[in-house]
Amino acid sequence: MILAAGRGERMRPLTDHAPKPLLPVGGKPLIVWHIERLAAAGFNEIVINHAHLGHMLEETLGNGRMWNINLRYSPEGEALETAGGIAKALPLLGPAPFLVVNGDVWCDIDFERFVARGIVGITQGAHVHVALVSNPAHHPAGDFNFLPPQPPSSIGQLSAEPGGTRLTFSGIGVYRAEFFNGITPGEKARLAPLLQTAITGKHVTGEHFNGRWIDVGTPERLAELDTQLKAMTALQPR
Repeated sequence: MILAAGRGERMRPLTDHAPKPLLPVGGKPLIVWHIERLAAAGFNEIVINHAHLGHMLEETLGNGRMWNINLRYSPEGEALETAGGIAKALPLLGPAPFLVVNGDVWCDIDFERFVARGIVGITQGAHVHVALVSNPAHHPAGDFNFLPPQPPSSIGQLSAEPGGTRLTFSGIGVYRAEFFNGITPGEKARLAPLLQTAITGKHVTGEHFNGRWIDVGTPERLAELDTQLKAMTALQPR
């Protein structure tokens, strides 16, 4: 699932006329970078939720045929927050563990490898497996740390206790469908409280992703990423 229902207030006025995931970066809409990587990793079923100007996502991306995948949509009249949006989409996602990716980040994570490692954690009792990244300048305090003595360079259980090296949640995770059972479909619900409760119960594993990851949350970061991707494209052999 790609989360694409956010209003993108910090991106205005760019998001006054287009949903944030459709903003162009490096020559293509931001969300297309995810779709292409997911398709290359072997995913053939992707669900996208939407709210603000969501019809534009459906009109632009269609049914996914151009990527040889099946795209389905979970429309929200009003954005339901992250957990609420996922809960509403559960009938489309099915009962098996699934991958969720924030539509407003760009990264070069190996989705196939990440999901395989997440499934291992889930089969061993975890409810969620997440990717953490080094804290960006705009979020220096981080979100979560690993349960000691787990080093943040490998997979481990997340901790709700203070101390340790705190890292930032990337917006990428593998979830059990049951994790969202307490949310009524159509109800607004944030993801952070659910994660905190699960972490306290020692039901969340994570790994430190050291590749390229950018939270495209402001016009300035969008422009910076656009410059970087165009430079990368220029260096590729023709």
